[in-house]
Amino acid sequence: MAASRPTPAAGIFDISTGTAELVHSVGGGWLLSINGAQSSHIDPEDVDRLDFEYMRQAAAAIADHYPDASAPLRVLHLGAATCALPRYLAHRYPQSRHVAVEIDAELARLAREWFDLPRAPRLRLRVGDAREVTESLRAETRDVVIRDAFAGSVTPEHLTTAEFTRAARRLLAPGGLYIANCGDRRDLKSLRSEVSTIGEVFENVELISDPAMFKGRRSGNVIVVAGDGELPASADLERSLRSDPEPARLMTGNAVASFGSGRIRRDPTDRSPAAD
Repeated sequence: MAASRPTPAAGIFDISTGTAELVHSVGGGWLLSINGAQSSHIDPEDVDRLDFEYMRQAAAAIADHYPDASAPLRVLHLGAATCALPRYLAHRYPQSRHVAVEIDAELARLAREWFDLPRAPRLRLRVGDAREVTESLRAETRDVVIRDAFAGSVTPEHLTTAEFTRAARRLLAPGGLYIANCGDRRDLKSLRSEVSTIGEVFENVELISDPAMFKGRRSGNVIVVAGDGELPASADLERSLRSDPEPARLMTGNAVASFGSGRIRRDPTDRSPAAD
């Protein structure tokens, strides 16, 4: 007899880092908020649905770089929540393997309990600090590293430095992609600093977001795509981004260099594992 499918229930749940609230989404599926901040959306009935635009943008960048759906991609997700993006990519790339790192042990358990997520070895959930896990893995063992870790609306500082970015780069096989979800306010100060930092480590950087975000007209998210291999200005990717329900712009080349005018972030000189 086939195993019964998980049946999530709306409510507020105690987790290791505070509280998680799971509610029915107006358009279908489930919306997860952690300590009051919207964190993830997943639709158990539609594996191809990504409700958050930044996830669709990241997925579009991966699809453009790896157009062969049979590619046996090895993907590390730093930040898991409900595993919406790992689930989507595991479906789009059936031969792929995913490790999703979640700092909150109880949230990781609940995600497995609530949703019909792919099982190991297709998707492994690993509880731990994203930086510690990144630094523990063997070099050149991932094709894509995705940083989507937040504490509230802010990425933990130790995941934004040049030293951390080099650790993520070390994991990538030749031609691999590093993708970072960066949130910021309208002043774009944090984002410009992140772009400068990532640009110091990687040869090539592209940015994806709503054009209004680049102009400082609203707060929101920008997807940073980086790699040491070529990242050409792809007409296919630009078309995909423009045709999205929330159209986005692809920024490349000199425009990225000009945009990334902020301070390069470094680890504190007294950084130690205990300091994290």
